[in-house]
Amino acid sequence: MTSSVNDNVQVRGARVHNLKSLDVDIPRNCIVAFTGISGSGKSSLAFGTLFAEAQHRYLDSVSPYARRLIDQIEKPEVDSIEGLPPAVGLHQHRGSPSVRSSVGSITTISNSLRMLYSRAGEYPEGQNIIYADAFSPNTVEGACDKCQGIGKVFDVTEDKLVPDPHLSIREGAIAAWPGAWQGKNLVRVLLSLDIDVDIPWNELSADTRQWILFTDESPQVPVYGNYNLAQTRRALKDNEPASYKGKFVSAKSYVLETFKYSQKEKIKQRVAEYLNVATCSQCNGKKLKQSSLSVTLCGKDIIEFSRLSLSDVASRLSDLLENVANQQNEKAKVLNNIANDILARLAPIIALGLGYLSLERSTTTVSAGELQRLRLATQIKSKLFGVVYIMDEPSSGLHPNDIDALLTAFDELVSAGNTVFLVEHNVRVIKHADWVVDVGPKAGDGGGQVVFNGPAEKLKNATESETSQFLFNNALSLPRFNRKPTGWLSLKNIYKNNLKGLDCKFPLGTITTVTGLSGSGKSSLVSHALVELIKQALESAGKGKSTDRSLDKNSHLDVDETALLNSDKDEPASGHIAGGLEQVKRLVVVNQAPIGRTPRSNLATYTGLFDHVRKLFAATASAKQLGYNAGRFSFNTTKGRCENCEGVGFVSVELLFMPSVYSPCPVCHTKRYDEDTLSVTWNGLSIADVLSLSVAEAHEIFADEAPICRALEALQQVGLGYLRLGQPATELSGGEAQRIKLATELKRVEKKNTLYVLDEPTTGLHPADISLLMAHLNTLVDEGSSVVMVEHNMQVAFASDYIIDIGPGAGVEGGDVVAQGTPQEVSANKKSKTAPFLNVQ
Repeated sequence: MTSSVNDNVQVRGARVHNLKSLDVDIPRNCIVAFTGISGSGKSSLAFGTLFAEAQHRYLDSVSPYARRLIDQIEKPEVDSIEGLPPAVGLHQHRGSPSVRSSVGSITTISNSLRMLYSRAGEYPEGQNIIYADAFSPNTVEGACDKCQGIGKVFDVTEDKLVPDPHLSIREGAIAAWPGAWQGKNLVRVLLSLDIDVDIPWNELSADTRQWILFTDESPQVPVYGNYNLAQTRRALKDNEPASYKGKFVSAKSYVLETFKYSQKEKIKQRVAEYLNVATCSQCNGKKLKQSSLSVTLCGKDIIEFSRLSLSDVASRLSDLLENVANQQNEKAKVLNNIANDILARLAPIIALGLGYLSLERSTTTVSAGELQRLRLATQIKSKLFGVVYIMDEPSSGLHPNDIDALLTAFDELVSAGNTVFLVEHNVRVIKHADWVVDVGPKAGDGGGQVVFNGPAEKLKNATESETSQFLFNNALSLPRFNRKPTGWLSLKNIYKNNLKGLDCKFPLGTITTVTGLSGSGKSSLVSHALVELIKQALESAGKGKSTDRSLDKNSHLDVDETALLNSDKDEPASGHIAGGLEQVKRLVVVNQAPIGRTPRSNLATYTGLFDHVRKLFAATASAKQLGYNAGRFSFNTTKGRCENCEGVGFVSVELLFMPSVYSPCPVCHTKRYDEDTLSVTWNGLSIADVLSLSVAEAHEIFADEAPICRALEALQQVGLGYLRLGQPATELSGGEAQRIKLATELKRVEKKNTLYVLDEPTTGLHPADISLLMAHLNTLVDEGSSVVMVEHNMQVAFASDYIIDIGPGAGVEGGDVVAQGTPQEVSANKKSKTAPFLNVQ
């Protein structure tokens, strides 16, 4: 590798986020790792600067009309970038969720499979050959008529529509019906239809109940004010003039039609509570017309074939090719061409450790790391030349056993004439790189500079680099406590995904790490079975409560059809708790889901500290004089927020033939509030000034305010001192979101007998931050709680008190407890694929 100017990407004056007019020359045609502690600015350089600039250059060659159809990144603040090749960005962001997006669709393998079924499938006698489109649930030709190719339909049940059958209709037995006048109208209509609305629901005949809830009829009848049944009968008999004519609508029709057509979000949210998502009865969840499902290959219809693991698909296609190896007929030729193409596409996916996935698996259910590796495998097959691939922690969610395959994939891309830029924390991946750009030295305002830029092996001489200490000086020698369990939480006969009747015991009063290959069943055991069973047990016993630290308390769930179908859960885990529950009073689930889905959600609102800040402002003399209460200082209410941007700080600008862009609000200049509200100050700061403070700065300013200070201290303890209080949730990484949730727990006074469940908490963390995280998890355990986490980081596993290793393989080859015990005991297990990587210290 040479370092001539012609082989470098030259960046001058990069100022994206916290980058301090950064100048750097980065070599091409090799693997470059961008490193640095969390929040140092490495992603701002790799994605915010280099990838954003490459995308803008590409868009300059596209017609203005076409540009509006492409998601665009804000143009980076940089003086110049020379020598930058076309770029392919492989983010961990999954984009907009879709029930129609699957592993097969994003890898394009499903297209080839449909062609294979069309041309080489076994057809029933007398059925004409159908085209490939008829095997797709996303086309009119293929989609099931009833569910439109989704495999699921919206439905309602009596239990949901009528939660309390002891109430009468007049008392509100049909909870799904509207309130106010419309609800009263339906009650009066039923009286005119000779139905008693004043007796308990369960005393009505089954036929009557069925008709009221599910009929498609909508009779119009005369309606009489506030009459009871007897008065209504008499009025009808005497032909008394009616108050008006009323139309009946069944509960089912009301819920389905309101959800589909209402433009009012609150009304849609209300009726969504009464909807069930059920398997389509016409296609049995297979999404296709029966004519398409009647065509088979290897004795399976295309949906059954798509539900096989990718490894199984490869095996069956290889067997098919062997069977026709010596044949020359048309079917054999089709099989040879298409099956070999599919096998070529599957090879890099399986090599990257994803053979346990299926083609039908929805992309909404795969992890961000899995999704990124699928995209990487597709790029390897594409054989592009002269491209720079920019990847965001590609090792995320990957077991050490599969790292070598990932490194081989990088080498293949470089050998094909490309450049690979990696934002990474994994020590093995960084050491494998040809070149390292270390950004820092600290996070936030303390970062944004190039600490080291050179060959990976010379990083050891960079004394200012935090990364160097952990790569070469074994600074990540995490302390071990060797705690003995204070009890055991025993789960029996667990069924979930690939767990088939599993028994498992979790030690209490310890840090337990659950390890295993990607797809082995770790998340099925911990994030699903353990969490679901503990939640059920705590709620039924009424002895405590559970907390799911996954969504912002101030956010609301989307209620459109896609969101509701995506939120539909698989079958819940089955099994039971055989012992140990008496030592668990509370469950806290800390995952990497966003703390909010809109810019209105931020660090200050999620942790609750902003409530105390607003009270401080409301207590000032000027606020009292103006009559302002705490609500005046919320940017989510109309009282004091900027009217122009409605408290967001930015406004959407519509451009002809271009996508909308967000621009700083010209009225409040991103401050969110109106001038009257901003005129109120506390210790010389306006409410907007407070939101602009970093956690570290705010900690000094609010040192005498105990509730605020406690929250800020907890955030600093998990390494988030660099974040701004008003930083939108949409700008936070999954790792940052998880640590915010953990900090929210750390500030609690009472933590004893709590079970903390974490899902890969080291994702996105620099080794320096991992040390900080483990210190606080150990504090939680020392205070009388238990920690169970799914993790691939072997240093963390080795520093745990106990390990449960799931496997031995992935998918159908996993789902068993291969080894469990102390790290030393598991490391000696010959069957465990985790064991060889535990002897790291």
